[in-house]
Amino acid sequence: MKPTKYGPYPYSPIISRPKFAFPNGARVAVWVIPNIEYFALDEMIPASAGGGGKVPDVPGWAVRDYGNRIGVFRMMDVMDRYGMKGTVALNSDLCQHHPQIIEECNKRGWEFMGHNESNTRRLNEVPPGEDAKIVERTIRAITQGTGQKPRGWLGSGLQETWDTVDHLAANGLDYVADWVSDDQPVVMTLEGGKHLMSIPYSLELNDKPAFDKMHMTPGEFAAMIKRQFDTLWREGEMQARVMGIALHPYITGMPHRISALDEALDYICKHDRVWLATGAEIAAAGREVLLGK
Repeated sequence: MKPTKYGPYPYSPIISRPKFAFPNGARVAVWVIPNIEYFALDEMIPASAGGGGKVPDVPGWAVRDYGNRIGVFRMMDVMDRYGMKGTVALNSDLCQHHPQIIEECNKRGWEFMGHNESNTRRLNEVPPGEDAKIVERTIRAITQGTGQKPRGWLGSGLQETWDTVDHLAANGLDYVADWVSDDQPVVMTLEGGKHLMSIPYSLELNDKPAFDKMHMTPGEFAAMIKRQFDTLWREGEMQARVMGIALHPYITGMPHRISALDEALDYICKHDRVWLATGAEIAAAGREVLLGK
């Protein structure tokens, strides 16, 4: 993607779009994105990720390690109760260091999407040309470590370079979730006529800013998820919507916060015309509706 004053898709106000509908007639497609991440103890946790302290940052690293030792399995138990498959934003280094987590995800049929190699290294902070290598290595390592090639991508910190979307398409990925600008899938048309689907993630329906920046209680976070769902479900009668719930095992997986996820999923699943989907399923549906293929 060449440097531009606007994104890799045209401006399209929701009020003037053709009707968008999912093939199964759902008003809302809900996908849950567990960010299962690897933070190297000998590297600084980025300030944007709540770090920035000197190495070794023992408390910053240890709480994240708690998420991988306990919190992620607590989240799995809750999601299992509602038949909710996760779409894991996966740091590929985790495949080497915590294969037990990968095994449990595979047992549940969860999907994996690329999320850089480690959460301590962001694409827009590496030397020129290194971002392409990171994308390629991440996809290769996840394919080898999980047994399935990623279909999508969420950059660590949602950070990209001008060339990231082209690298994703060149490596055969179908969708990206970094561009949090819509409630529906959007087609990105790239150089050479390639297409990449952008599907809705969320910077707000996201436990990290909710608890770290907005200082919400678990009850307030659950209420926010339910309010967002109510609005999208109502609007979805005319224009189907996508709702992403972004979670981190070291945050939502804490004993005093896990009830927020349980309460929210229980509420959502009591409604009809709701599609509990994965990222690849949403991208495929969007491609079918918007591109006819």
